[in-house]
Amino acid sequence: MEDVLRPIAVIGGSILLTLVLVWLADRALRRIDTAHPETPLWGLLRRCRIPLQGVLCAALLRGSYDQTGLAAAKEHAAGIGQVLTLVLIAATAWLVVRAAAAIVESSYSRYAAGARDIARVRRVRTQVTLIQRVVTAVVIVVAAASMLLTFPAMQAFGTSVLASAGLLGIVAGIAAQSTLGNLFAGLQIAFGDMVRIGDTVVVDGEWGTVEEITLTFLTVRTWDERRITMPVSYFTGKPFENWSRGGAQMTGTVLFHLDHSAPVEKMRQRLLEILQECPEWDARSWSLVVTDTTPTTVVVRALVTARDSDAIWTVRCTVREQLLEWLRTEHPYALPRISTAPAPLDRVGELPER
Repeated sequence: MEDVLRPIAVIGGSILLTLVLVWLADRALRRIDTAHPETPLWGLLRRCRIPLQGVLCAALLRGSYDQTGLAAAKEHAAGIGQVLTLVLIAATAWLVVRAAAAIVESSYSRYAAGARDIARVRRVRTQVTLIQRVVTAVVIVVAAASMLLTFPAMQAFGTSVLASAGLLGIVAGIAAQSTLGNLFAGLQIAFGDMVRIGDTVVVDGEWGTVEEITLTFLTVRTWDERRITMPVSYFTGKPFENWSRGGAQMTGTVLFHLDHSAPVEKMRQRLLEILQECPEWDARSWSLVVTDTTPTTVVVRALVTARDSDAIWTVRCTVREQLLEWLRTEHPYALPRISTAPAPLDRVGELPER
């Protein structure tokens, strides 16, 4: 009877104790979160329940499995201990990643709630996102190395690797030159404030919004919802346009090629009326001037402003459509025309030969 009750008590007791401890920790976090709603950290830490269960259960079983009295546990003690150690390391790494993500997300949420500068909020968001990815990568690498070093054969291999670390470092640096370049470029983008998540950029003639920044690549969502994935080293080695740098406000132009008889002063008045009825216009500035002439047309430029790149596109399209419609209906003579003249005839009324 003892041979049956002992393993049940050891294994069942470890699982029951794990569930009780995690329940108590979750209940405490819930109470703290209710008492301090201004701090989202405690609520976010509740996401660590499952990895915490894994850590506690693996640790308790790792320390008590040899007390079960089972013959299989004695015969395969080394293998069972090895498996439980690997599970404990993996669960600990999972717990650290979850806790770090909760701390980073809580810090960003509190900062974003109290900040008024949207550009600075996007900058902090980019930085904390990359910091979280760096922490996750470091934890995974350390956990994988720790798991490998639990094997006796790998310990001897680790000693030989350390003895030739200098040579391996040089070889790895040459082989992973591109990867390391992208890694450092990602850190430079995050802390150099070159480009941020949510910025409007123009790269390779494509206009879009930065949607994701990782340590190695950057994703730009274009206006037609395509995704352009580019290495982050592109943004540190080539010029690009960042329309959100220094503020999201933008100035746009609309060009008209019209006849010399176009009523420019009336166009100015009509442009102001159109802008006053356009909700996307931010009322910062506007103008309409003749910027160039040709033998057959004049170039009229309408200048408008808006709060961001999306709004400026809408304002430009509205001005172009309504001004053209107004010219077509009220002043059709102002639209460009092609002048023609009769061909010269010879003395007998026939076209000359060529």
